[in-house]
Amino acid sequence: MPTLLHIDSSALADGSVSREVSAVFREAWLAQHPEGTVIYRDLAADPLPHLDAAAVTAPFVPAGERTPGQEAALALREQLAAELEQADAVVIGTPMYNFTIPSTLKAWLDQVIVIGRTGGAEPSAAGTPVTVIASRGGSYGPGSPREGFEFVTTYLDKVLTGMLGLEVDFIVPEFTLAPVQPELAAFVEHARASKAQALQEAGRKAAALVA
Repeated sequence: MPTLLHIDSSALADGSVSREVSAVFREAWLAQHPEGTVIYRDLAADPLPHLDAAAVTAPFVPAGERTPGQEAALALREQLAAELEQADAVVIGTPMYNFTIPSTLKAWLDQVIVIGRTGGAEPSAAGTPVTVIASRGGSYGPGSPREGFEFVTTYLDKVLTGMLGLEVDFIVPEFTLAPVQPELAAFVEHARASKAQALQEAGRKAAALVA
């Protein structure tokens, strides 16, 4: 049975472009896989703990000698790794916060990268296609004044491919803050067009994965 791992990380439950676009991707995927399974993680509504000493040390302690905290931390990482390994495709919705990804998404990455399993020389989920919906309030693309401040796609491309061995593709809706910030009013139409294009791309990429 095909499985989609769907991750959202926007702090906003409503009005989030990354959530809206990732939902369209999910709907298009399910339309092609009506019998499929979706594993959904809303990292804002149900945040994961950041790595702590228990999580870092647990794999190196024999089973009978682990503390309850180490056992719980290890069980969580096992669950997250299994979810990634089970997935035939992954979609991640992330806004840009202060030039990079939300800390909740960073926590998921830190927990799911298990060296010797999901990470390392032979990642267990290698080759799995992942589509990242990377929305941002302004524009940070090539040639823009803030091109050098873009640490969302640059970081995720490296960590998802270099650590997890995934096949990464990006959809980037821009100027999402234009409708609400007066200083960006000149880019409202650009924002609408960018969002419309992102929604189309989401449906198209989900269908392409099936093909």
